[in-house]
Amino acid sequence: MKTRTKKFAQAAAFAMMLGSGAAIADDYAQDFGPNPTLPAPHKSLMPTVNIAPAKPWPQGQQPTAAAGFTVNAFGTGLDHPRWLATLPNGDVLVAESNAPEKHDENAGIKGFVMKKVQKRAGAAVPSADRIVLLRDADGDGVAETRSVFIDKLHSPFGMALVGDELYVANTDSIMRFKYETGATQITTPGEKFIDLPAGDINHHWTKNIIASRDGKKLYVTVGSNSNAAENGIDAENGRAAIMEVDIETRQARLFATGLRNPNGMAWQPQSGALWTVVNERDELGNELVPDYLTSVKDGAFYGWPYSYYGQHVDNRVKPQRADLVQAAIVPDYAVGAHTASLGLAFYDGSAFAERYRNGAFIGQHGSWNRKPRSGYKVIFVPFENGKPAGPPEDILTGFVSSDGHALGRPVGVAVDGKGALLVADDVGNTVWRVAPAAK
Repeated sequence: MKTRTKKFAQAAAFAMMLGSGAAIADDYAQDFGPNPTLPAPHKSLMPTVNIAPAKPWPQGQQPTAAAGFTVNAFGTGLDHPRWLATLPNGDVLVAESNAPEKHDENAGIKGFVMKKVQKRAGAAVPSADRIVLLRDADGDGVAETRSVFIDKLHSPFGMALVGDELYVANTDSIMRFKYETGATQITTPGEKFIDLPAGDINHHWTKNIIASRDGKKLYVTVGSNSNAAENGIDAENGRAAIMEVDIETRQARLFATGLRNPNGMAWQPQSGALWTVVNERDELGNELVPDYLTSVKDGAFYGWPYSYYGQHVDNRVKPQRADLVQAAIVPDYAVGAHTASLGLAFYDGSAFAERYRNGAFIGQHGSWNRKPRSGYKVIFVPFENGKPAGPPEDILTGFVSSDGHALGRPVGVAVDGKGALLVADDVGNTVWRVAPAAK
């Protein structure tokens, strides 16, 4: 009974923090770039909570594009748009999705409180469970038509077209559908291609997919089932990883592991390497641990849960694995602590200035556990010779109002057929389009 009372007292303290915005101030550390400065961990009974409560965009208001760019709404009135895919004919697919109904079940007091956090941040709406198609027939940068492309999915996220087959990553499986160029709806039933790790907890429910350039393999992101293995390492079987699936045989293997919550994946145009953005762990302080952008090496281990940013040991994880810590690879580029960096697209268009070619656009969904807040914007990381080559630049900002409300939260990013940047805003229910300003 004493243990139960203590747990409820902790939950009550956590709930009070939601309203007060209380936070523990850590010393500032540079948490961007190839060599971030990492402070000592700062652990507390309850994590910092600093929510930006969701609020609709006021009439006529929109995000702010960087100098030299303009932004407009490509598609509006969507239902929690999370992820984007552009088709060869210029159509844009949007996954309208959210966590499955049974999500973080049996995750204890912390799981219960986290659901309250998500609700306040605008992330607790029911999942529409569908993909819609947006079409800009006249090429003016605004979609004139919208149609339900595939319905009755299960928390869909990633999409990949291989030839005439469209693969869709549900939270618990990959589905395969026949696609016809120009179709505005798929009415034939899809087939289950493979199952994916899920279950009652299914903490990081989003599953993304990308096809290899030769169309023979799929790569699949599967986030961890916890923050730092607090549900036990057995609950992490097949998770915190990127899977490789052979399309012909449907055989799957773990391509890279120790990636707490990878989401966006893209092929770097110069090197041809696979890159991903990863959400790192929480509850170690305002500046720990930086989310990161990294190349993904076959067979590599990136530390989670035993260590972070290479071989910095996370002493909360018991028992430790010294052998895995020693093998842990340092990520290529830090993109800020708690920024919730999700979307990733390398620029291979021609509409933007030459210096943007081959660089990475990253959608940062925004922090819930840092003071001051971080993320809530789209950034650009320049690349040269297949590697990051300079500090990040803000491309789309203004998602948080002057009074601290989240008017929008960027998630997926994609390059459209004309070379503009598309950004899915799941709180603002809009897909934004960023293009060069007219000269």
